[in-house]
Amino acid sequence: MTQHTDVVVVGGGQAGLAAGYHLRRQHLDFVILDAEAAPGGAWQHMWDSLHLFSPAAHSSLPGRLMPTQPGETYPDAGHVVDYLADYEKRYGLPMQHGTRVGAVRRDGEKLLVEADSGTWRARAVISATGTWSRPFLPAVPGRGLFAGRQLHTVNYRRPADFAGQHVVVVGGGNSGAQIAADLALAGDVTVTWATRRPPRFLPDDIDGRVLFDVATARRRALDEGRGDTGGVASLGDIVAVPPVRAARDAGLLDLKPMFPRLTATGIRWADGSRSDADAVIWCTGFRPALAHLAPLNLRGPRGHVATAGTRAVGEPRLHLLGYGDWTGPASATLIGVGRPARDAARQIRDLLI
Repeated sequence: MTQHTDVVVVGGGQAGLAAGYHLRRQHLDFVILDAEAAPGGAWQHMWDSLHLFSPAAHSSLPGRLMPTQPGETYPDAGHVVDYLADYEKRYGLPMQHGTRVGAVRRDGEKLLVEADSGTWRARAVISATGTWSRPFLPAVPGRGLFAGRQLHTVNYRRPADFAGQHVVVVGGGNSGAQIAADLALAGDVTVTWATRRPPRFLPDDIDGRVLFDVATARRRALDEGRGDTGGVASLGDIVAVPPVRAARDAGLLDLKPMFPRLTATGIRWADGSRSDADAVIWCTGFRPALAHLAPLNLRGPRGHVATAGTRAVGEPRLHLLGYGDWTGPASATLIGVGRPARDAARQIRDLLI
């Protein structure tokens, strides 16, 4: 059976919830289709020690401040999951969990959204699927030969899973730094951290509040035709959260340049030397999860969908939300997604009236 609505939101994580909040304020009929079986988006799959970069009050979705977590300046992932579940319930958002969208197609004046629970005909669609479901693994020679354990950031949970082992962590971003520090501070894991270039730590006093302001200032400058400030990238790559600072300052992060090849038993370094390893954790980032948009034929070079703000240039009934600076400054963050979500909802209202 085909159902009808004004807007279908694909994805019920933080971006989908922010979209729902603003669509409700525009008095539009909508549904949120979320592949996750429970509220919380990707936050419910994070590693045990993960904490936010920012205090709770600076990590909130529109309309409702995140409550503080007792004993924690920077809330952990479990607290974020609880907050998102409460947010969904508080605003009575029309969420369908456990519903995976396979395709979005043009259907005359409407867009056809095909999900495993049925089909929706909508006047507009917001894609808010994020990146967590599409981890990126680099094509490093020998990766198929390595006999040890290989996993991506999405599969890492805790140091106890690697007790007594030598683990090579690959990636010079925040996840690489935090997972390397998590393992190193455990005391019973030997850690080697491999990066393509020397890690660039942000100053120790910078947290998510500053990063959001910097990202917003860059976007404003670009929109006004002024010079590119460089944004967050001009400051560094890694937020020096307390565990990362502790491991760094204690000299526990055994840093190596990126290796050119894996062997059956471990790593072959650029100078020809070898190291045995029990596991490699690839903290090598993600790609936008956009397979459901393939029938619209919008992707250009390197899979990029051209957008004006959040609106797809090649399909004005489609908005993309929460994929990073590509769809709004800091829009992949809790505090940053509210503004582009508001703009998307307003543009959809103007399109539909």
